Formats: sequence, C-alpha cells, structure tokens
Amino acid sequence: MADFKKIQQLETQLWSAADSLRANTGLTAQEYSRPILGLIFLKYAEYRFLQAKDKVASAGSSRRRAGGDIKSKIQAEGAMYVPDDALYTNLLALPEGANIGLNVNNAMKALEAENEAIKDALPKTYTRFDNDILKGLLKNFTAIDFGLGSDIFGRIYEYFLNEFAKTEGQGGGEFFTPSALVRLITEIIEPYHGKVFDPACGSGGMFVSSADFVSGHNKNASDELSVFGQEKTGDTVRLSKMNLAVHGLQGDIREGNSYYEDPFELAKGEVVDGKKHGQFDYVMANPPFNVNEIQKDRLEGDKERFPYGMPRNDNGNYLWIQMFYTALNAKGRAGFVMANSASDARGSEQEIRQKLIEDDGVDVMVAVSSNFFYTVTLPCALWFLDKNKPEHNKDKVLFIDARHIFRQVTRAVRDYTSEQLNYIANIVRLYRGQTVDNTYLETHPDADNDGSYALEAFFKSETGELSYQDIAGLCKVASKAEIIEQGYSLNPGRYVGVAEGEQEHDEDFAAKLEALQEELEVLNLEAHEFEVAISENVMKVLGNM
Repeated sequence: MADFKKIQQLETQLWSAADSLRANTGLTAQEYSRPILGLIFLKYAEYRFLQAKDKVASAGSSRRRAGGDIKSKIQAEGAMYVPDDALYTNLLALPEGANIGLNVNNAMKALEAENEAIKDALPKTYTRFDNDILKGLLKNFTAIDFGLGSDIFGRIYEYFLNEFAKTEGQGGGEFFTPSALVRLITEIIEPYHGKVFDPACGSGGMFVSSADFVSGHNKNASDELSVFGQEKTGDTVRLSKMNLAVHGLQGDIREGNSYYEDPFELAKGEVVDGKKHGQFDYVMANPPFNVNEIQKDRLEGDKERFPYGMPRNDNGNYLWIQMFYTALNAKGRAGFVMANSASDARGSEQEIRQKLIEDDGVDVMVAVSSNFFYTVTLPCALWFLDKNKPEHNKDKVLFIDARHIFRQVTRAVRDYTSEQLNYIANIVRLYRGQTVDNTYLETHPDADNDGSYALEAFFKSETGELSYQDIAGLCKVASKAEIIEQGYSLNPGRYVGVAEGEQEHDEDFAAKLEALQEELEVLNLEAHEFEVAISENVMKVLGNM
C-alpha cells in the first residue's frame, strides 16, 4: 500500500494546485478542466517520448541499425514524437517576462503538428490565464513521478476526471468509469483481437484498458485492436483522443448523441443463420443511468438498433442495452455497467429483458458493491452479453454476487485488489470451460494480495483439477427455466442464495429498497446540477455588473 498512499498524496497535492484556477479566476469547471488535463498530458507525453527515445538510441547503437527516421521509430514504440517547442521542460525554463500562455498554446500546436492522431484535440486557451498561475501549475506538475507505477498517469488522469465530474455535477460516471470496474469488464470479455466499440466512451478508459489487456498477453495493441467511440460533446471527444494518443492508440472517436445518431451504423453487419448482427467484436460501456426525457418518437422506426421495442417508462436504460446487443457481430461479446434496478425492472422493461433472455443473449451478471463510484453510492450491476456461447452454456446464465468482495480504500470509496478482480474473472473462465488466466494478477502486483482469494478453496474438483461449481452466496449457473420462474429477473441475489452462517434476506424487498434509494440519488444529483448551474449564472451576472 506504500505506493498507493504516495499516489493518493500526490493526487491531493496536484488537485489542490489545479483547483486554484477555480478559486483565483472565477472560471467554471468546464473552462479550466481541459487546460489542466492538457498540461498533465504534455508532461506525460514528454516522459513517454524520452523513454522511447532512449530505447531507440540503445537499439540504434547496435551494428544492425533499422531503417526509418527517429520520429517513426518513436511512434512505433507507442509514444508521441515531441518536438523541442512542445517539451514540458522547455516551458519550465522560459525566462522571466515570457508570455507563458502563448508558449503553452504554441507547444500544443507543435505537438499536434507532429502527431496526426491528436489533430485539433488539445486545448489552446492558455493565454486567458495569468502568467503566475500558469508558472505555478507547471512547477507543481513536475512533482508527478511517473516511475511510481505503470498506471500512474491513468490514476492521476482518472482522479482529475473524477474531481472535475463532481464539480460539474456529472452523475453516474458519465465522464469515466472507476478503473476496477473497467478492468473487470475487460478481463471478462477478453478483447484479444478485433473491433471494440463504446457508444458512451467518455475519456476512453475502456479502450486504454483493452490495450493494456492485449499488451499483458504479449501482443501489440495497435496491431490487434481497432477502437471506435462516440460521445455527445466535442470537448469529451477531444479528451478521449488525448487519452488514446498518450497511450499510443489511434481510434475513430466521433461526436454524436448515441440515442439519435448512429454514425457507425451499429447494426449493419452480417447475416448468420437468418439472423442480422452488428459489426463489432466487443462492446464496452458505462452509459449514463436512468436518463429521462429521451425523445422516443424519434427512435420508433429504428428496428435494427432497438429490435425489442421502446420501453414505455421514462428511462433510457433498456435503449442502451438493446444498442449494445445489436452492435455485436455473430461472435461478439459485450460488457457494461448498468443501474442495479434494471436487473429487476418491471413493465415494458421486463418485456424487453424477457426477449433478450429468450434470444439467449445474456451470459454473465455480476452484482457489485456500493461505493465504487465517487459520485454515486449505490451498488450497480455488470452485464455481459455473448452472441456465441459455448454449447454447454446455451440457455444458461452465470450469476455472481460480488457485493461482499471489495477493498475499502477510504471511508467512502471501494475498489478491488488485483487478487479479488482476478478471482471474479476466473470464476467466469471456469464457467465457460476455459483455462484459468492469472496474467492480470502477475502483471499488477498488489500489497493487499494475501492469498485469501485462491480458486483452489472452492473450485478444486476431486481429481485435483480446477472446475466450475455453484457456491452458495457467491455464484450460481441458472437455467432459462429457473430464470422464467423468477419472472425473468437478472438480479444475482435471487439465485446465488447465502453462504453458510449468513443471514438470508428478502431479495424482493432489497430490490425495491435499492430502487427507491437509486431514485433518491438521481434526484440529489439533479439538484446538485441545478445548484452548480445557478452558481455559475450568478457569477456571470456579477461579472457583468
């Protein structure tokens, strides 16, 4: 936990420096968040550039020198080529009296000019900031020690995204998904090769995690994966492009409202055995939960994306679920975060869920503990769809109740140790008849790993082999007949039962209570958004007086 504590201290220190922009300029979070992330981006770009440059130089000193210019070699190492005008250290060394904002703008332009993947993606509004504030930020961000761990950039980026999301009143993880959930989704859908799509891609965390998965299995992610994303605001599209570029990835990220706009023509794929399929191998997403006031009349005729019909209630959850399913090709897998209430929703949503289950689209359901999101305390569920289940799992669903599996990071925040995450993912692999894969555990050592989540404790057969079996309180494979008996519920708590010695509770009552709490949280978030909007408008009025 030593590095974890150091990173926490660093995050707090950096955020305190960054938040001075809000305190000292009167800018809104929307106005200062991108420039702040831009500076962190520039710092990390230089770090990766220098690493790649040293590696290329070492390789070039051998007698067998590869052809090609230095720029292409550095980019081949998954780094951006950073010209002198864009080096962070050169900005730090600017003489007294220099216009720092203008120099930072020029640095961003110079970096874009050398790297096509980030064209028009970087912020260039630094001349609006006072010289002293910018100089202070540049100095403070030199404290980032990227040597603390391979994911330190991702951690800091995620932390800042979260803080901006809270400040901007974004609820339910619209901006980003906690890395523990992103990684669990990745480990379960296993995106080894193919086209990955996220129609609510936010800052692009799902794509970065997919690339990390491929790299962990000794493959080059840029060779194996093609990534496609959609976001409703241009600022977030640019943010996603920045995040991809700094991780050495290129993707097709487009601006558009995923309810009404379908630039990738999701459902236009192949026809197999008389059934129409989409074009993507993998879909990963954390869509905004419980969105209301969607203009469903505009979607009524879109039978390809929404083949099971329109939910009659004012909620977008089952629009997203259908969208994910129809985007998959005949062998595709999807993994996504969903409001807990969707697993048990009644009425028209139940009718849609029934059709999805009848089509045998649902593969795995994982119930997640509360407090994984910073802005929402409610538990959520991870859904996994599969168009190509192995024969022995046809018309079955694996339910995992992981609400009791977590690490308490702070009083209000939880995540998984790498051992816990690896454990859940391997339960799914055993269910599918695959061999156990401990790559994540091996490549992400964690001080909190103590061996308490060893598969051998529950899943060792009489012959000594690891094999799946139902474990009360943890996991259960339910047949379609059992799911029908439960009113087509996909709530894991209804199936796995309770472990020996635990107290049984009424799942119907728990589901209703969670739904009420979820509704309350949504109302609280909306109230916070109104509060932020009112505050910003008051500031603008006062500024014009």
